Amino acid sequence: MKDIRAKVKYNRLVAQNTYLMALDLGGEALEASPGQFVMLRVGDTSDPLLRRPFSVAGIDQKGLLLILYRVVGKGTALMSQWGPGVKTWALGPLGKGFDVGLGKDTAIIVAGGIGVAPLIFLAHEIDSPVTIFLLGARTKDELIDREILPQKGIELRVSTDDGSAGYHGAVTELLKEALTTAQPEKTAVYACGPEPMLRQVARICLSRNVGCQVSLEAAMACGVGACLGCALKVRKGPKQSYAHVCKDGPVFDGQDIL
Repeated sequence: MKDIRAKVKYNRLVAQNTYLMALDLGGEALEASPGQFVMLRVGDTSDPLLRRPFSVAGIDQKGLLLILYRVVGKGTALMSQWGPGVKTWALGPLGKGFDVGLGKDTAIIVAGGIGVAPLIFLAHEIDSPVTIFLLGARTKDELIDREILPQKGIELRVSTDDGSAGYHGAVTELLKEALTTAQPEKTAVYACGPEPMLRQVARICLSRNVGCQVSLEAAMACGVGACLGCALKVRKGPKQSYAHVCKDGPVFDGQDIL
């Protein structure tokens, strides 16, 4: 974990209220894995005071740290105004990422809304012979640019809640379809998105005996497990316990979350 002084290289709009930002780390190497995150300082004053957590959307060939974010509040609104040369602090990498070493023949990636952010990184790193990327959004205007995803090696299937692009309905319906021909023991599912979507993904995978990993979204004050603000109830064997999204996650086995 490092606290790196970073400088904005570019910060461009890639969908409705959604930006892809590249941060120059000044020669520092960030050894992140898909699913991990960083805590960014979004201002030099006490308002906003706390850093914000953002999934690592990738690290490009030039070593630039990629952050995909949606404007949802004061902090991200400030970030959307950043231009090249603006400096910030990036603390990371933090958390536990996806296990991409499962050796499965088929990888199914399920993204809901801005939950696509860590899955972009995953799609670039995963090496399963067959990779299916299921991308869901409320409307076509919220779908990210196709060029952000790998240009080769994945099959992209799109759904929108309003039917303005791709399948008309929930992205979990695409997951059900994709699993109809999948061999459970040779398939792994990776998901990130709204909690109701993740709950449904876990149920679908459990009913078909397919392993799934889910990346949770949570408000975090510290990102390192000190503030205890992102606790959730989990299953550990026959018992129930508590884990923290920032330190024990954000990636969990879908069947372990209560």
